[in-house]
Amino acid sequence: MKRRKEHAQDVLPAEAGGWALGSLGAAANTVTVLRRTAWALLVAGPVLAGWALVSRPAVVPAAAPVRQEQPAAGQSAGPGGFAELFVSAYLTAGEGTEESLAPFLPNAREVSLTADPGVQRAQEVAAVRVRLVSSGYWSVTVAARVAPAGAADGKKKPGPDEAEAGPVLRYFQVPVRTGAGGALAAAALPAEVGAPLSGEAPVLAYGQSVPVRSSDPAGQTLAGFFAAYLAGSGELDRYLSPGTALAAVSPAPYTQVEVARLAEVGTNDPGSAGPQSDGARRQLLVDITASDADGQKRPLTYAITITARDGRWEIASVEGAPVLSNEPAGAGTKESTQ
Repeated sequence: MKRRKEHAQDVLPAEAGGWALGSLGAAANTVTVLRRTAWALLVAGPVLAGWALVSRPAVVPAAAPVRQEQPAAGQSAGPGGFAELFVSAYLTAGEGTEESLAPFLPNAREVSLTADPGVQRAQEVAAVRVRLVSSGYWSVTVAARVAPAGAADGKKKPGPDEAEAGPVLRYFQVPVRTGAGGALAAAALPAEVGAPLSGEAPVLAYGQSVPVRSSDPAGQTLAGFFAAYLAGSGELDRYLSPGTALAAVSPAPYTQVEVARLAEVGTNDPGSAGPQSDGARRQLLVDITASDADGQKRPLTYAITITARDGRWEIASVEGAPVLSNEPAGAGTKESTQ
């Protein structure tokens, strides 16, 4: 019995506290391995973290969409301006300078001009009509004020039996086509044509135009407003309704402004209705006479909307165009609004 007890003391129990244990040497080796592994992980942690940051794919921001600035079909700004430049170059070109048309006419090398270059020039050019023929293809009518080169610069003097040659208004029709990437090109040389037919005068929605009534308080507002707006006399803001943004013409082109006549939508007797309650609106067509520093007078016409506030009239907006008879009141394009 004594030997069995001594032998039992030399052998560790198979389980202690729920952990399976081997010999003391094996346990020591296990502890050493665990300790070294922990140190290795502790040292390698920052390295692995840095590697993860470096190797992480960069975040690429989404590319902003590229806005295409190409004129829509039927838009006249692009082909109109192109045709103006082409006609100006065409009128100046002559024999030996056909290449000056190459930026506008792709087959300019096939063109043969016989007139002397520079014998005439266009003093003014303007596209007066742009007609859409088909998708991306326009017919542009250009008005050009053409004068002999000498007359244009004042160097050539007419002889005793010659009449002075002045500028002549002529019209040219240019076919313009858009190609790849929106590039414009003329399909042929300009064709000289007659003047476009004048359209009928539009019928406006205003009543009879009459002199400003002395009893109409709107007359004082209009007089003060135009003096500040065109002649720089006084403060403009005092005549504007709250929320109306409008800047005076600068530098002031005139020294004096007189309100001559006015017409009003819905009546032939503007200003006869008497005082109006706050918020009342009147749509006026105002004829003024503006005088410059040299005393030269020029008539001007403005479409104006005024509103009543605190017993007086204020400028609510300067319309971009008068109201036509077939348009509802207030349908005009406004330069300034409340």
